[in-house]
Amino acid sequence: METYYYIVDSIDGDYAHLVRTDIEATDKKLVARALLPAEIDVGTKLKYEMFEYEII
Repeated sequence: METYYYIVDSIDGDYAHLVRTDIEATDKKLVARALLPAEIDVGTKLKYEMFEYEII
């Protein structure tokens, strides 16, 4: 299973817009906040591995 790194670009109600930081990417990934740690805020760095997000 691969590991991906993201940063929270913006929060829109029940969803967060994430941008990949481990590769050059301009597109954003829309993720339900229920799948993310409760403590996230704009600028939070996340690691996605084994179908889970964790703050780094």
